[in-house]
Amino acid sequence: MKRSRVVLFSLSLSLAWALTSTGCTTDPYTGQPKISKTAIGALLGAGAGAGIGALADRNHARGALIGAGAGTLAGGAVGAYMDVQEAKLRKRLAGTGVGVTRAGNEIVLNMPGNVTFESDRSEIRPTFFDVLGSVALVVGEYKKTLIEVSGHTDSTGSASYNQSLSERRAASVGAYLIHQGVDSRRVLTQGFGETRPLADNSSAEGRQLNRRVELRLVPLTA
Repeated sequence: MKRSRVVLFSLSLSLAWALTSTGCTTDPYTGQPKISKTAIGALLGAGAGAGIGALADRNHARGALIGAGAGTLAGGAVGAYMDVQEAKLRKRLAGTGVGVTRAGNEIVLNMPGNVTFESDRSEIRPTFFDVLGSVALVVGEYKKTLIEVSGHTDSTGSASYNQSLSERRAASVGAYLIHQGVDSRRVLTQGFGETRPLADNSSAEGRQLNRRVELRLVPLTA
């Protein structure tokens, strides 16, 4: 059994346990058990620390998806495919605090740390789940897209601690996308700690910009 399948099996067991715990409520419309967003966030945060969404090489992921029959894009089809995906993301993410940037044939989603997580935590804020759910809905339609999730911090604290926090935050976001039905083979995660700042860490404004999770959407090409 491959690592990703082991991780997903463990996550499924954790979620099943949560349905019988205090994190569980009953859906008033269906009468079925329903896990609270807070409980899901805690589970995914804990799972991220155990290795959920561990980094996979882009070329290896591409090969696995092509081998599974995902197909590839070529020529002008690449740009058109990403154009439609970008337009849908901009529409769904308007006013959420998530930045959408086009870089050639790739799309970068910038999720500020203060919007996505509590200070110094790797559990996703329950209030941010709907935003990530919107991302999952869109990327779920476009199965020829790889999702590279990267975590970044400011320079406050030790480099080793920042590296660990960035990895756990990226893994939490990756795990939530998988939980929402995105194929785990398409989700790659990595933490960069404080090594890739967007702004000067000497100011509070700069440090806030540097605390972020980025999703880079990469078209699957031959």
